[in-house]
Amino acid sequence: MTGTSPEMTLDDACKFIVDCLHKTAPIQPSGYPSIRTPNVGRGRLLLNGVNRVSEEVYAEWTKRAIPEPGDLILAREAPAGNVAIIGKGQTVCLGQRTVHLRPDSDKVDPHFLCYYLLAPRQQGALLAGETGATAGHVNMRDIRKLWLGQLPQLKEQKRLGKILAAYDDLIENNRRRIALLEEAARLLYREWFVHFRFPGHENVNIISGLPEGWTPQTFGAVCKPVGGGTPSTSKPEFWNDGDIPWYTPTDVTRNSCLALLDSGRKITEAGLRSSSAKMLPADTILMTSRASVGFFGIIEEPSCTNQGFISILPNDPRARMYLLFNLMHRVEEIRSHAGGSTYKEISKSKFKALDVVLPDSYLLREFEEQTSTLHSQVRALHTMNQKLAESRDLLLPRLMNGAVAV
Repeated sequence: MTGTSPEMTLDDACKFIVDCLHKTAPIQPSGYPSIRTPNVGRGRLLLNGVNRVSEEVYAEWTKRAIPEPGDLILAREAPAGNVAIIGKGQTVCLGQRTVHLRPDSDKVDPHFLCYYLLAPRQQGALLAGETGATAGHVNMRDIRKLWLGQLPQLKEQKRLGKILAAYDDLIENNRRRIALLEEAARLLYREWFVHFRFPGHENVNIISGLPEGWTPQTFGAVCKPVGGGTPSTSKPEFWNDGDIPWYTPTDVTRNSCLALLDSGRKITEAGLRSSSAKMLPADTILMTSRASVGFFGIIEEPSCTNQGFISILPNDPRARMYLLFNLMHRVEEIRSHAGGSTYKEISKSKFKALDVVLPDSYLLREFEEQTSTLHSQVRALHTMNQKLAESRDLLLPRLMNGAVAV
Protein backbone atom coordinates (compact mmCIF):
# COMPACT_ATOMS: atom_id res chain seq x y z
CA MET A 1 0.00 0.00 0.00
CA THR A 2 1.50 3.34 -1.06
CA GLY A 3 1.26 6.57 0.89
CA THR A 4 3.16 9.54 2.14
CA SER A 5 3.02 8.89 5.88
CA PRO A 6 6.21 7.75 7.57
CA GLU A 7 6.46 4.10 8.51
CA MET A 8 5.29 3.54 12.06
CA THR A 9 4.43 1.07 14.77
CA LEU A 10 1.06 0.87 16.50
CA ASP A 11 2.61 2.71 19.45
CA ASP A 12 3.60 5.53 17.08
CA ALA A 13 0.06 5.74 15.71
CA CYS A 14 -1.58 6.07 19.12
CA LYS A 15 -1.56 8.73 21.81
CA PHE A 16 -1.51 5.91 24.33
CA ILE A 17 -2.04 2.16 24.67
CA VAL A 18 -3.29 1.13 28.12
CA ASP A 19 -3.75 -2.36 29.49
CA CYS A 20 -6.82 -3.29 31.52
CA LEU A 21 -6.83 -3.91 35.26
CA HIS A 22 -5.97 -7.53 35.86
CA LYS A 23 -8.85 -8.32 38.18
CA THR A 24 -12.53 -9.12 37.82
CA ALA A 25 -14.91 -6.20 38.20
CA PRO A 26 -17.92 -6.78 40.50
CA ILE A 27 -21.04 -6.70 38.36
CA GLN A 28 -24.66 -5.71 38.92
CA PRO A 29 -27.90 -5.87 36.87
CA SER A 30 -27.57 -2.30 35.53
CA GLY A 31 -24.89 0.33 35.12
CA TYR A 32 -21.90 0.97 32.87
CA PRO A 33 -20.95 -1.72 30.30
CA SER A 34 -17.77 -3.59 31.24
CA ILE A 35 -16.15 -4.77 28.01
CA ARG A 36 -14.76 -8.30 28.10
CA THR A 37 -13.27 -10.14 25.14
CA PRO A 38 -16.64 -11.63 23.97
CA ASN A 39 -17.92 -8.04 23.67
CA VAL A 40 -15.14 -7.06 21.24
CA GLY A 41 -16.42 -7.82 17.77
CA ARG A 42 -14.80 -7.27 14.42
CA GLY A 43 -15.17 -3.51 14.22
CA ARG A 44 -17.94 -2.87 16.73
CA LEU A 45 -18.66 -3.59 20.38
CA LEU A 46 -21.19 -6.36 21.04
CA LEU A 47 -23.18 -5.11 24.01
CA ASN A 48 -25.94 -7.73 24.05
CA GLY A 49 -25.59 -9.46 27.42
CA VAL A 50 -22.63 -7.28 28.47
CA ASN A 51 -21.63 -7.24 32.14
CA ARG A 52 -22.51 -3.99 33.93
CA VAL A 53 -20.82 -2.22 36.82
CA SER A 54 -21.61 0.56 39.29
CA GLU A 55 -20.46 4.17 39.02
CA GLU A 56 -17.86 3.53 41.75
CA VAL A 57 -16.45 0.50 39.92
CA TYR A 58 -16.47 2.43 36.64
CA ALA A 59 -14.44 5.22 38.26
CA GLU A 60 -11.86 2.75 39.59
CA TRP A 61 -11.58 0.82 36.34
CA THR A 62 -11.02 4.01 34.30
CA LYS A 63 -8.31 5.58 36.48
CA ARG A 64 -5.65 4.89 33.86
CA ALA A 65 -7.72 6.38 31.03
CA ILE A 66 -11.39 7.05 30.34
CA PRO A 67 -12.52 5.34 27.11
CA GLU A 68 -14.02 7.82 24.63
CA PRO A 69 -15.86 7.52 21.29
CA GLY A 70 -13.29 6.91 18.57
CA ASP A 71 -11.00 4.93 20.88
CA LEU A 72 -10.30 1.27 20.10
CA ILE A 73 -10.55 -1.79 22.33
CA LEU A 74 -8.44 -4.82 21.44
CA ALA A 75 -8.99 -8.33 22.79
CA ARG A 76 -5.81 -9.95 24.06
CA GLU A 77 -7.28 -13.47 24.11
CA ALA A 78 -10.45 -15.56 23.76
CA PRO A 79 -10.56 -14.60 20.90
CA ALA A 80 -7.25 -12.77 20.55
CA GLY A 81 -6.92 -10.02 17.96
CA ASN A 82 -10.47 -8.71 17.63
CA VAL A 83 -10.65 -4.91 17.56
CA ALA A 84 -13.70 -2.67 17.98
CA ILE A 85 -14.21 1.08 17.95
CA ILE A 86 -16.17 2.82 20.70
CA GLY A 87 -19.19 4.45 19.08
CA LYS A 88 -20.89 7.76 19.74
CA GLY A 89 -22.82 7.75 23.00
CA GLN A 90 -21.10 4.61 24.30
CA THR A 91 -19.66 4.97 27.82
CA VAL A 92 -17.75 1.82 28.75
CA CYS A 93 -14.89 0.53 30.85
CA LEU A 94 -12.42 -2.26 30.19
CA GLY A 95 -12.90 -5.74 31.54
CA GLN A 96 -10.17 -8.36 31.77
CA ARG A 97 -7.92 -9.27 28.82
CA THR A 98 -8.65 -6.11 26.85
CA VAL A 99 -6.48 -3.17 25.79
CA HIS A 100 -7.45 0.48 25.34
CA LEU A 101 -5.96 2.34 22.34
CA ARG A 102 -6.41 6.03 21.54
CA PRO A 103 -5.43 6.69 17.92
CA ASP A 104 -3.60 9.95 17.19
CA SER A 105 -6.09 11.59 14.82
CA ASP A 106 -3.28 13.68 13.28
CA LYS A 107 -1.68 10.46 12.05
CA VAL A 108 -4.45 7.88 11.60
CA ASP A 109 -8.19 7.75 11.14
CA PRO A 110 -9.67 5.66 14.00
CA HIS A 111 -12.05 3.68 11.74
CA PHE A 112 -9.26 2.99 9.26
CA LEU A 113 -6.90 1.83 12.02
CA CYS A 114 -9.59 -0.44 13.46
CA TYR A 115 -10.10 -2.24 10.15
CA TYR A 116 -6.41 -2.12 9.27
CA LEU A 117 -5.68 -4.08 12.46
CA LEU A 118 -8.33 -6.63 11.46
CA ALA A 119 -6.78 -7.24 8.04
CA PRO A 120 -5.02 -10.62 7.60
CA ARG A 121 -1.44 -9.30 7.48
CA GLN A 122 -1.75 -7.34 10.71
CA GLN A 123 -3.71 -10.12 12.41
CA GLY A 124 -1.01 -12.62 11.48
CA ALA A 125 1.75 -10.38 12.81
CA LEU A 126 -0.18 -9.54 15.98
CA LEU A 127 -1.03 -13.14 16.85
CA ALA A 128 2.43 -14.46 16.01
CA GLY A 129 4.29 -11.76 17.94
CA GLU A 130 7.93 -12.49 18.56
CA THR A 131 7.42 -16.24 18.67
CA GLY A 132 6.53 -16.57 14.99
CA ALA A 133 3.81 -19.08 15.87
CA THR A 134 0.12 -18.28 16.17
CA ALA A 135 -0.82 -17.94 19.83
CA GLY A 136 -4.05 -17.56 21.75
CA HIS A 137 -2.70 -14.63 23.76
CA VAL A 138 -1.21 -11.27 22.74
CA ASN A 139 1.17 -9.49 25.12
CA MET A 140 1.47 -5.73 25.52
CA ARG A 141 5.01 -5.58 24.12
CA ASP A 142 3.89 -7.15 20.83
CA ILE A 143 0.86 -4.87 20.64
CA ARG A 144 2.98 -1.72 20.99
CA LYS A 145 5.69 -2.97 18.61
CA LEU A 146 3.23 -4.07 15.90
CA TRP A 147 4.64 -2.80 12.62
CA LEU A 148 2.10 -0.87 10.56
CA GLY A 149 4.43 0.16 7.78
CA GLN A 150 3.58 3.13 5.55
CA LEU A 151 -0.09 4.07 5.67
CA PRO A 152 -2.12 6.01 3.09
CA GLN A 153 -2.60 9.73 3.42
CA LEU A 154 -5.05 10.69 6.14
CA LYS A 155 -7.70 11.75 3.60
CA GLU A 156 -7.52 8.33 1.95
CA GLN A 157 -7.64 6.60 5.32
CA LYS A 158 -10.88 8.40 6.17
CA ARG A 159 -12.41 7.40 2.84
CA LEU A 160 -11.52 3.72 3.27
CA GLY A 161 -12.60 3.68 6.92
CA LYS A 162 -15.95 5.23 5.99
CA ILE A 163 -16.62 2.55 3.37
CA LEU A 164 -16.09 -0.32 5.79
CA ALA A 165 -17.84 1.47 8.65
CA ALA A 166 -20.97 1.71 6.48
CA TYR A 167 -21.29 -2.09 6.60
CA ASP A 168 -21.02 -2.10 10.38
CA ASP A 169 -23.51 0.78 10.64
CA LEU A 170 -26.08 -1.37 8.81
CA ILE A 171 -25.26 -4.39 10.96
CA GLU A 172 -25.59 -2.33 14.15
CA ASN A 173 -28.91 -0.88 13.01
CA ASN A 174 -30.22 -4.40 12.36
CA ARG A 175 -29.02 -5.50 15.82
CA ARG A 176 -31.03 -2.68 17.37
CA ARG A 177 -34.09 -3.74 15.38
CA ILE A 178 -33.62 -7.33 16.56
CA ALA A 179 -33.43 -6.14 20.18
CA LEU A 180 -36.70 -4.21 19.75
CA LEU A 181 -38.44 -7.24 18.26
CA GLU A 182 -37.25 -9.47 21.09
CA GLU A 183 -38.37 -6.93 23.67
CA ALA A 184 -41.80 -6.80 22.02
CA ALA A 185 -42.09 -10.58 22.42
CA ARG A 186 -41.03 -10.40 26.08
CA LEU A 187 -43.54 -7.62 26.78
CA LEU A 188 -46.31 -9.62 25.14
CA TYR A 189 -45.45 -12.63 27.32
CA ARG A 190 -45.52 -10.54 30.48
CA GLU A 191 -48.76 -8.80 29.53
CA TRP A 192 -50.62 -12.05 28.80
CA PHE A 193 -49.12 -14.60 31.17
CA VAL A 194 -47.77 -12.59 34.12
CA HIS A 195 -50.26 -9.76 34.42
CA PHE A 196 -53.14 -11.86 32.96
CA ARG A 197 -54.13 -9.12 30.51
CA PHE A 198 -54.62 -11.53 27.62
CA PRO A 199 -57.33 -11.19 24.92
CA GLY A 200 -60.72 -11.72 26.56
CA HIS A 201 -59.36 -11.66 30.10
CA GLU A 202 -62.33 -9.54 31.24
CA ASN A 203 -64.64 -12.52 30.82
CA VAL A 204 -62.43 -15.15 32.47
CA ASN A 205 -62.73 -16.13 36.14
CA ILE A 206 -59.64 -16.39 38.34
CA ILE A 207 -59.73 -19.64 40.33
CA SER A 208 -57.05 -20.33 42.97
CA GLY A 209 -54.89 -17.58 41.48
CA LEU A 210 -55.07 -18.85 37.87
CA PRO A 211 -57.37 -17.98 34.97
CA GLU A 212 -60.02 -20.61 34.39
CA GLY A 213 -58.82 -23.26 31.95
CA TRP A 214 -55.13 -22.90 32.81
CA THR A 215 -53.58 -26.07 34.24
CA PRO A 216 -50.55 -26.62 36.54
CA GLN A 217 -48.06 -29.06 34.97
CA THR A 218 -44.39 -29.97 35.09
CA PHE A 219 -41.94 -29.59 32.24
CA GLY A 220 -41.59 -33.36 32.18
CA ALA A 221 -45.30 -33.60 31.38
CA VAL A 222 -45.38 -30.99 28.60
CA CYS A 223 -42.12 -31.62 26.74
CA LYS A 224 -39.37 -34.13 26.07
CA PRO A 225 -35.92 -32.98 27.26
CA VAL A 226 -32.99 -34.38 25.26
CA GLY A 227 -29.28 -34.33 26.12
CA GLY A 228 -26.31 -34.15 23.75
CA GLY A 229 -22.93 -35.69 23.11
CA THR A 230 -19.52 -35.05 21.56
CA PRO A 231 -17.84 -37.18 18.88
CA SER A 232 -14.16 -37.90 19.38
CA THR A 233 -12.17 -34.84 18.35
CA SER A 234 -9.18 -37.05 17.55
CA LYS A 235 -10.97 -38.75 14.66
CA PRO A 236 -11.06 -36.55 11.55
CA GLU A 237 -13.63 -38.83 9.90
CA PHE A 238 -16.17 -37.52 12.44
CA TRP A 239 -15.57 -33.88 11.46
CA ASN A 240 -14.08 -33.52 7.99
CA ASP A 241 -16.75 -32.85 5.36
CA GLY A 242 -19.49 -33.05 7.97
CA ASP A 243 -22.87 -31.54 7.14
CA ILE A 244 -24.74 -31.89 10.45
CA PRO A 245 -24.66 -28.68 12.57
CA TRP A 246 -23.31 -29.40 16.07
CA TYR A 247 -23.64 -26.71 18.72
CA THR A 248 -21.89 -25.92 21.99
CA PRO A 249 -22.98 -23.27 24.54
CA THR A 250 -20.46 -20.79 23.11
CA ASP A 251 -22.57 -20.66 19.93
CA VAL A 252 -25.53 -19.15 21.80
CA THR A 253 -26.02 -15.39 21.68
CA ARG A 254 -26.26 -14.21 25.27
CA ASN A 255 -29.54 -12.58 26.35
CA SER A 256 -31.03 -13.27 22.95
CA CYS A 257 -33.55 -15.97 22.14
CA LEU A 258 -34.98 -15.18 18.70
CA ALA A 259 -31.74 -14.51 16.83
CA LEU A 260 -30.22 -17.40 14.91
CA LEU A 261 -27.57 -19.39 16.69
CA ASP A 262 -24.09 -18.59 15.49
CA SER A 263 -22.96 -21.32 13.17
CA GLY A 264 -21.70 -24.35 15.05
CA ARG A 265 -19.20 -26.91 13.81
CA LYS A 266 -20.31 -29.65 11.44
CA ILE A 267 -20.08 -33.36 12.13
CA THR A 268 -20.58 -36.40 9.93
CA GLU A 269 -23.15 -39.18 10.18
CA ALA A 270 -20.40 -41.39 11.60
CA GLY A 271 -19.63 -38.75 14.21
CA LEU A 272 -23.28 -38.55 15.22
CA ARG A 273 -23.51 -42.33 15.59
CA SER A 274 -20.35 -42.36 17.73
CA SER A 275 -21.77 -39.91 20.28
CA SER A 276 -24.79 -39.81 22.55
CA ALA A 277 -26.12 -36.81 20.63
CA LYS A 278 -29.53 -37.06 18.98
CA MET A 279 -30.61 -35.44 15.73
CA LEU A 280 -33.01 -32.65 16.68
CA PRO A 281 -35.70 -31.25 14.38
CA ALA A 282 -35.71 -27.62 13.26
CA ASP A 283 -37.23 -25.13 15.71
CA THR A 284 -36.11 -27.13 18.75
CA ILE A 285 -35.53 -24.97 21.85
CA LEU A 286 -32.01 -25.20 23.28
CA MET A 287 -31.20 -24.28 26.89
CA THR A 288 -27.63 -24.21 28.17
CA SER A 289 -27.49 -26.54 31.16
CA ARG A 290 -23.81 -26.59 32.18
CA ALA A 291 -21.55 -23.83 33.53
CA SER A 292 -23.43 -20.99 31.77
CA VAL A 293 -26.90 -22.21 32.73
CA GLY A 294 -30.01 -20.54 31.37
CA PHE A 295 -29.22 -19.15 27.92
CA PHE A 296 -31.48 -20.04 25.01
CA GLY A 297 -31.63 -20.47 21.28
CA ILE A 298 -33.77 -22.00 18.54
CA ILE A 299 -32.15 -24.14 15.85
CA GLU A 300 -33.08 -23.46 12.24
CA GLU A 301 -32.38 -26.86 10.72
CA PRO A 302 -31.97 -30.46 11.95
CA SER A 303 -28.93 -30.33 14.26
CA CYS A 304 -27.36 -31.83 17.36
CA THR A 305 -25.58 -30.50 20.43
CA ASN A 306 -22.91 -31.38 22.93
CA GLN A 307 -23.57 -32.18 26.60
CA GLY A 308 -23.89 -28.50 27.55
CA PHE A 309 -27.55 -28.30 26.52
CA ILE A 310 -30.96 -29.58 27.39
CA SER A 311 -32.90 -29.62 24.14
CA ILE A 312 -36.63 -29.10 24.65
CA LEU A 313 -39.17 -30.79 22.37
CA PRO A 314 -42.71 -29.61 23.30
CA ASN A 315 -45.40 -32.27 23.14
CA ASP A 316 -47.73 -29.64 21.67
CA PRO A 317 -45.99 -27.58 18.92
CA ARG A 318 -48.34 -24.69 19.74
CA ALA A 319 -46.62 -24.39 23.14
CA ARG A 320 -43.10 -23.89 21.76
CA MET A 321 -42.85 -20.10 22.07
CA TYR A 322 -44.79 -20.03 25.32
CA LEU A 323 -42.41 -22.54 26.94
CA LEU A 324 -39.38 -20.64 25.65
CA PHE A 325 -40.51 -17.31 27.10
CA ASN A 326 -41.72 -18.95 30.30
CA LEU A 327 -38.22 -20.33 30.86
CA MET A 328 -36.54 -17.03 29.97
CA HIS A 329 -38.80 -15.23 32.44
CA ARG A 330 -37.63 -17.65 35.18
CA VAL A 331 -33.89 -17.77 34.49
CA GLU A 332 -32.82 -17.04 38.07
CA GLU A 333 -35.16 -19.73 39.40
CA ILE A 334 -33.75 -22.22 36.90
CA ARG A 335 -30.19 -21.36 37.87
CA SER A 336 -31.04 -21.83 41.54
CA HIS A 337 -31.68 -25.52 40.76
CA ALA A 338 -28.22 -25.97 39.22
CA GLY A 339 -25.71 -27.77 41.41
CA GLY A 340 -22.18 -29.11 41.20
CA SER A 341 -18.77 -28.34 42.70
CA THR A 342 -16.68 -28.19 39.51
CA TYR A 343 -19.27 -26.32 37.40
CA LYS A 344 -22.94 -25.52 37.75
CA GLU A 345 -25.37 -27.87 36.00
CA ILE A 346 -29.10 -28.47 35.98
CA SER A 347 -29.88 -32.12 35.30
CA LYS A 348 -32.69 -33.35 33.07
CA SER A 349 -34.43 -34.83 36.10
CA LYS A 350 -34.44 -31.46 37.90
CA PHE A 351 -35.57 -29.72 34.77
CA LYS A 352 -38.44 -32.17 34.27
CA ALA A 353 -39.60 -31.55 37.85
CA LEU A 354 -39.92 -27.78 37.37
CA ASP A 355 -43.50 -26.52 37.58
CA VAL A 356 -45.14 -24.78 34.65
CA VAL A 357 -48.68 -23.47 34.16
CA LEU A 358 -50.13 -24.25 30.75
CA PRO A 359 -52.67 -21.72 29.38
CA ASP A 360 -55.61 -22.82 27.28
CA SER A 361 -55.02 -23.93 23.69
CA TYR A 362 -56.43 -20.71 22.17
CA LEU A 363 -53.87 -18.51 23.95
CA LEU A 364 -51.04 -20.91 23.18
CA ARG A 365 -51.90 -20.78 19.49
CA GLU A 366 -52.28 -16.97 19.47
CA PHE A 367 -48.98 -16.43 21.28
CA GLU A 368 -47.21 -18.89 18.97
CA GLU A 369 -48.50 -17.09 15.88
CA GLN A 370 -47.63 -13.59 17.06
CA THR A 371 -44.15 -14.40 18.37
CA SER A 372 -43.36 -16.63 15.38
CA THR A 373 -44.01 -13.60 13.17
CA LEU A 374 -41.51 -11.62 15.24
CA HIS A 375 -39.09 -14.54 15.06
CA SER A 376 -39.33 -14.59 11.25
CA GLN A 377 -38.44 -10.89 11.13
CA VAL A 378 -35.47 -11.50 13.43
CA ARG A 379 -34.31 -14.38 11.24
CA ALA A 380 -34.40 -12.15 8.14
CA LEU A 381 -32.42 -9.39 9.87
CA HIS A 382 -29.89 -11.86 11.28
CA THR A 383 -29.40 -13.45 7.85
CA MET A 384 -28.92 -9.98 6.36
CA ASN A 385 -26.27 -9.26 8.99
CA GLN A 386 -24.43 -12.47 8.17
CA LYS A 387 -24.30 -11.48 4.50
CA LEU A 388 -23.20 -7.94 5.32
CA ALA A 389 -20.41 -9.27 7.56
CA GLU A 390 -19.28 -11.69 4.85
CA SER A 391 -19.17 -8.88 2.28
CA ARG A 392 -17.27 -6.60 4.65
CA ASP A 393 -14.74 -9.32 5.47
CA LEU A 394 -14.17 -10.05 1.77
CA LEU A 395 -13.66 -6.37 0.99
CA LEU A 396 -11.57 -5.50 4.05
CA PRO A 397 -8.21 -7.11 3.13
CA ARG A 398 -8.47 -5.93 -0.49
CA LEU A 399 -9.03 -2.34 0.55
CA MET A 400 -6.32 -2.47 3.20
CA ASN A 401 -3.64 -3.80 0.81
CA GLY A 402 -4.70 -1.62 -2.13
CA ALA A 403 -5.82 -4.57 -4.27
CA VAL A 404 -9.08 -2.84 -5.17
CA ALA A 405 -10.01 0.82 -5.48
CA VAL A 406 -13.52 1.91 -4.53
